[in-house]
Amino acid sequence: MFQSRTHNCGELRLAHAGQNVTIVGWLENVREVGSNFAFCVIRDYYGTTQVVIENEQMMSIIKPINKESTISVTGTVRERESKNTKIPTGEIEVVPTEIKVLGKCRHNQLPFEINKSKDADENTRLKYRYLDLRNPAVKSNIILRCQVVAELRRLMTEKGFLEITTPILTASSPEGARDYLVPARNHPGKFYALPQAPQQFKQLLMTSGFDRYFQIAPCFRDEDARADRTPGEFYQMDMEMAFASQADVLSTLEDVLVPVFEKYGKYSRISPAPFRHIPFNEAMERYGSDKPDLRIDLEVQDVTATVQGCGFGPFEGNCVKAVVVHDFTQARKWIDKLLVDVEVQTGNKACWVKVDENGNLAGGISKFLTERQDAFKEALGLKPGSFVCMAAGKKAAAQKTAGVIRTLLGKRVPGHFDEEQYAICWIVDFPMYELGEESGQLEFCHNPFSMPQGGMQTLIDAEGDMDKLLAINADQYDLVVNGYESASGAVRNHDPEIMVKAFQMVGLGEEDVKAKFPAMYNAFTYGAPPHAGAAPGVDRLIMLLTGEESIREVITFPMNKNAQDLMMDAPTPVEQHQLDTVHIALNIKE
Repeated sequence: MFQSRTHNCGELRLAHAGQNVTIVGWLENVREVGSNFAFCVIRDYYGTTQVVIENEQMMSIIKPINKESTISVTGTVRERESKNTKIPTGEIEVVPTEIKVLGKCRHNQLPFEINKSKDADENTRLKYRYLDLRNPAVKSNIILRCQVVAELRRLMTEKGFLEITTPILTASSPEGARDYLVPARNHPGKFYALPQAPQQFKQLLMTSGFDRYFQIAPCFRDEDARADRTPGEFYQMDMEMAFASQADVLSTLEDVLVPVFEKYGKYSRISPAPFRHIPFNEAMERYGSDKPDLRIDLEVQDVTATVQGCGFGPFEGNCVKAVVVHDFTQARKWIDKLLVDVEVQTGNKACWVKVDENGNLAGGISKFLTERQDAFKEALGLKPGSFVCMAAGKKAAAQKTAGVIRTLLGKRVPGHFDEEQYAICWIVDFPMYELGEESGQLEFCHNPFSMPQGGMQTLIDAEGDMDKLLAINADQYDLVVNGYESASGAVRNHDPEIMVKAFQMVGLGEEDVKAKFPAMYNAFTYGAPPHAGAAPGVDRLIMLLTGEESIREVITFPMNKNAQDLMMDAPTPVEQHQLDTVHIALNIKE
């Protein structure tokens, strides 16, 4: 006996023929083939079983029951005449002697057909997520998620990591995204923040004498949604190691993640460990992105020197990047669509030229390159049938636009995208600083808690020299899988003097550091170990393993793109007395 049943709906086989059994589940379908004859499908978590109605009494019971009601069926197992080899229980059926309704579905019409719920409108699916999850194809993602999380826990524990939970209510911290704030009832005018990440707590654990920490950590960021990012909350496998180098962290994660991809991944091929290391600047030059999809065999090339002075306005005084595709046969309409999509995704225009059958440049901006076509063809290795798409602008903008061109061409032109694999690399040597797009001032590029390469001396040597400051690299690294940033980490800046100096470069003094990060700064003054860590994103990892295109497909109860929980109707207004209790007055502008 298993709960209120003798067997589940995925369990019965020919060996059970002749046995009296009880199964329970949802009434998935009823197909009547006569006045007293029908085939029913009962579904539970484990699978489906066919029930055959053969008499008036059982038909009178089953006929008024709406689909998706929960029922109990007691009867005899027998061999099916017409077997279904597509399901494990396809050789048997149950002939009922008793049918009970356990939970009545009171709706004659469902919002969508359960087994085809993935075809329904996304907002409808999210509103009725409890129905959507009844679809075995949807449920399978959540089951895999549970299995992967359990496997991550097992592998990390075997490597000597302790799973330690860190606070959910904490202090607001300037970590790059907007905080979710929680008013403090007993402290009028003050707020907790939900953690964007356990960053400071895990570093404090290293300072406290723990050697290896990990946590399947909830993180909260008030960000806009993307296909690979859910708004509101997400989970990451947070980890940190004391007395550790970058190499220690990377090898540990490779040891943990490779078996997970091999065991649970949709694709059988995976980059062998150790994964390739690509410096940030090289990634931007060759791929136009710090998260390159290495399944695409195209690369970005620089033609700035070759095209300067050609008379084409957007090229003059700008950096020009090009992506080449050989044996190109697409029509002009296809090219026009490509250019539109590049502009939509980047806000920048692209231009093109091709080589005709006679070896001459043709189409696009070819008239501007006529006098230097030999040098242009030689620089890019062009031949008849080659197509070149180009982007121009300041270096960073040209690189990023060319990166989008590379991705679109790689995925749209046959033969350049080897999709069914996990192409993994580490992006390393990120810049410590960058110029803010809005402020124009020096800002931290990636993570303010990272150790600058070269330590204190590098900062001292670069002080007051913007070019030198922008040339400083940090001991930061990202794991990139099939074009998605899947983990981010760094060797931490554990020296309070170096930390203060690093913040001074962006206009913040020692008092600012003490005020913004009081616990961490003070802890480091008591002797902190060198430490390093990273945080693979669990939701994104599951998305990659399943091959889903939207991260919402692997989250049990996701929000929609507008950060709304349509099922629970959140966010929602609250009563005035609740606002009064936490000393909040609303000032909502139309």
